[in-house]
Amino acid sequence: MIDRREMLRLGAYGAAGAVISTAAASQVLPTIVSPSFTSPLPALRPTLNATPAGIDPMLFGKAKAALDQHRIAARDTIGIVDFSRPSHEPRFFLVNMMDGSVESHLVAHGRGSDPDHSGFVEQFSNDFGSHATSNGTYTTADYYQGKYGLSMRVKGLDWSNYNAEPRAIVIHNAWYAEPQMLSAHGKLGRSEGCFAMSRKSQFEVMSKLAGGRMIYADKLA
Repeated sequence: MIDRREMLRLGAYGAAGAVISTAAASQVLPTIVSPSFTSPLPALRPTLNATPAGIDPMLFGKAKAALDQHRIAARDTIGIVDFSRPSHEPRFFLVNMMDGSVESHLVAHGRGSDPDHSGFVEQFSNDFGSHATSNGTYTTADYYQGKYGLSMRVKGLDWSNYNAEPRAIVIHNAWYAEPQMLSAHGKLGRSEGCFAMSRKSQFEVMSKLAGGRMIYADKLA
């Protein structure tokens, strides 16, 4: 049970709750601390040079370049989403930039990016009403309570995804992104452009990417 002081602390950043499942009922998500992008670039921690196992080297290179281009201070862990892969494959990677370890998760894409529901991203869009996934660099923002419970906003930093926040593109859990969808349909359902995941995956991703950490999403082929 979360005490009143902890609830107020999280509430200051838009988190009306700090659990997303019964299994996680005693676990508190990290506090969001937004980095300043106007302050001088801080001393940077070491980052990996070798591509972590299971990640496309070109995509990893683009993600590393985005870390520097956008002067992202929190760089111990990053998210890389390979939308070249179909929705039945784990394609949201949590990369520990200190030791090279990787966790992979299923993630849905927007229905506007896959109008035939093939399971593959066919196109990206940053437009309002497109219900599509946007590619590019994101940073995590605040927690909030929404349609799918505790969720996390993201901010788009590139020309290809700068509408992410006003479009309400977020990280949330959804029934159509649970692993059981694969055995029933061979693919996940589709979101309206959000990073929709299972409850378990959403908790892991939000826990490790809170605090303005980066998500880089793209399709190379």
